[in-house]
Amino acid sequence: MSLPKTLAEDVAKNLVMVAKLLDDEPEQAYGYAKVALRLASRVAAVREAAGFAAYGVGKYAEALAEFRAARRMTGSVHLWPLMADCERGLGRPEKALAMAGEPEVQKLDKAGQVEMRLVAAGARRDMGQAEAAVVTLQSPELASHSVQPWTARLRYAYADALLAVGRESEAREWFAKALEADQGGTTDASDRLAELDGVEFLDALDPDAEQEAEQDGEPADPDASDAGEDGNGDR
Repeated sequence: MSLPKTLAEDVAKNLVMVAKLLDDEPEQAYGYAKVALRLASRVAAVREAAGFAAYGVGKYAEALAEFRAARRMTGSVHLWPLMADCERGLGRPEKALAMAGEPEVQKLDKAGQVEMRLVAAGARRDMGQAEAAVVTLQSPELASHSVQPWTARLRYAYADALLAVGRESEAREWFAKALEADQGGTTDASDRLAELDGVEFLDALDPDAEQEAEQDGEPADPDASDAGEDGNGDR
């Protein structure tokens, strides 16, 4: 609203495209974000969107700079976990872990605090502290039976951390709990469960699937299992 009407509309259209493309076409989203940034670099929402777009394509230094700019403009702390994760992306897990202990974390809402816990656990694993990552994720939010938007990701991260320290049976239990909470399909918990159970899925449309099945000693043709049977169904 601080921009002239025509410019405001141009910036808004670019921001809409960033939001639409960020998950599936991050490179394109990044391109639209750069246009918006060129048009209105003094608007906090533009800097934040540019940060998300840069983060989505792995440009962590750029993302961190944009998130910091947005925070200076608004005074808000909601980007703190993302800023910490950018530090991880830049190979500075110690810095991310230090940020997890800063007063800003106490100002985050519940979702932000859970996100910060996920980042801190990731930083622990980056530093080779797998057992500490497990402990970091243990929290009232993890123990809660209520399903929140962040529940599936938290349970999934805990399952993955358990698996990393060799606690496979517990990991399987928590992957199953993550799947129960994952109504939006934000994790691959079902695939991880199948992997732990030794189940392998073949893509029926994959031309290599038939060859792989035959190499494993299984008939590629569903009717092939009858080829060696007589009329009584005996081999």
